[in-house]
Amino acid sequence: MTDSPDKQLLHLVFGGELKSLDSTEFRDLSKIDFVGAYPSYAEARKAWKAKAQATVDNALMRYFVVHAHRLLDPDHDGSGQDGTAR
Repeated sequence: MTDSPDKQLLHLVFGGELKSLDSTEFRDLSKIDFVGAYPSYAEARKAWKAKAQATVDNALMRYFVVHAHRLLDPDHDGSGQDGTAR
């Protein structure tokens, strides 16, 4: 089965304040900032970048992009035949 160029590949963007700089453990899970769900990595990255730049003064604040489509369908991760993500 071939992926169409505009196939929806769900990505989630969220962030919050970490306990330390060398960890991905959040200080307070009740304060996680769920930015949104996006149909492509490009759109998710745009949202991630805006949030990351807006919180640059707080070294412990981190935002992440999760490739949710890989969690929903681990046997078909949306990558092309050459292994590059789409």
